[in-house]
Amino acid sequence: MAAPNKKKILNDPVYGFITIPTELLFDLVEHPYFQRLRRIKQLGLSEYVYPGALHTRFHHALGAMHLMGQAMQTLQSKGHRISDAECEAAQIGILLHDIGHGPFSHVLECCLLDDVKHEAISLQLMHDLNRQFDGRLSLAIQMFEGTYQRPFFHQLMSSQLDMDRMDYLNRDGYYTGVAEGAIGADRIIKMLDLVDDQLVVEAKGILSIENFLNARRLMYWQVYLHKTSICCESMLIQVLRRARFLLGQNTDVYAPDTFRLFLERSVLLADFQTDPIYLAAFTRLDDYDVWSCVKQWTSHPDTVLSTLCQMLLDRRLFKIMLSTEPFAQPLVDELADQLRRAGVTDENLSYFLIEGQATNAAYLPTGDRINIKLKSGRVIDIADASDLSNIQVLTNIVRRYYVCWARGVAP
Repeated sequence: MAAPNKKKILNDPVYGFITIPTELLFDLVEHPYFQRLRRIKQLGLSEYVYPGALHTRFHHALGAMHLMGQAMQTLQSKGHRISDAECEAAQIGILLHDIGHGPFSHVLECCLLDDVKHEAISLQLMHDLNRQFDGRLSLAIQMFEGTYQRPFFHQLMSSQLDMDRMDYLNRDGYYTGVAEGAIGADRIIKMLDLVDDQLVVEAKGILSIENFLNARRLMYWQVYLHKTSICCESMLIQVLRRARFLLGQNTDVYAPDTFRLFLERSVLLADFQTDPIYLAAFTRLDDYDVWSCVKQWTSHPDTVLSTLCQMLLDRRLFKIMLSTEPFAQPLVDELADQLRRAGVTDENLSYFLIEGQATNAAYLPTGDRINIKLKSGRVIDIADASDLSNIQVLTNIVRRYYVCWARGVAP
């Protein structure tokens, strides 16, 4: 019997035909851990704003793998020694970089996990896969962790100019229809180079990097931190918070066993590391678990939970106000009084009146820098190389405060 063909070509709407270049990469794509990403949307609840934002983390990871392959080819063409094993490991690392995302991603991180970041879970899953594949992911894990002797591999996976950002800006802009997400990834990748095994960009790529940073700033405000997306996520957070409260009161709340495990208590990173039940349960969680619960909970006898779930399903969203300054207490008090007059008790007020803040910085010179290689060979930071008039805007941390509240509810 002939061996199956594991070198596949896929048709991607953003890049056209892309290739899964090795058998190991194919086997990782086929693995249930990776296939789960088909059932986790890349942009969570952004479809409530942009109806086309239905793409998944599966799409994104494959796209990032494709861009990493292009980056390897570019660097090799400029005379840098990169072995086939290193090329494969770099593509494995970026393919699996988001494998630790749970349903609704950052909502899950802040609600059900005790500040356990998806990168930490990704690393746990990569170690587990490494055991399953007899150590063949060891080099990719070193690159992912940043312990490999050639730091540019880690920079291509996780930095302010990595293949992750390159793909999600292009892909999210494509599926939302927000044209500002287009960044010219092909040209940026062609401009990549190495100096002492550190990633740099040739000077003629400065304009492309400026466009990349500006696109990231605009995409955050127009998509990732869109006020309606903030509103939807705030409502989902309150849904999960109420479900957890009821479970803590020994009130019956429907949930699949794998989901219930995370609803009943905050799970620590140490739990993932010491008890295999948590990692096994996590790898069976996806967006459908959460939505099935939300649908079931619309008929729950607890009126706070049922009201929040029905509002979210029907897209009867909270109202929201944004400000560059914290909201004055009299305004918040007036909103609370409105809710009381609508029948919300003081005990339940925090589920229907939410304050928070969102921050955005396109580029942080104090972090992993984007370095520009001048024609003279000197390497300088993009913030120093750019003549962009609003470079200060791109490097400033912008903070916006928000308050969301329900109108016309009587739970």
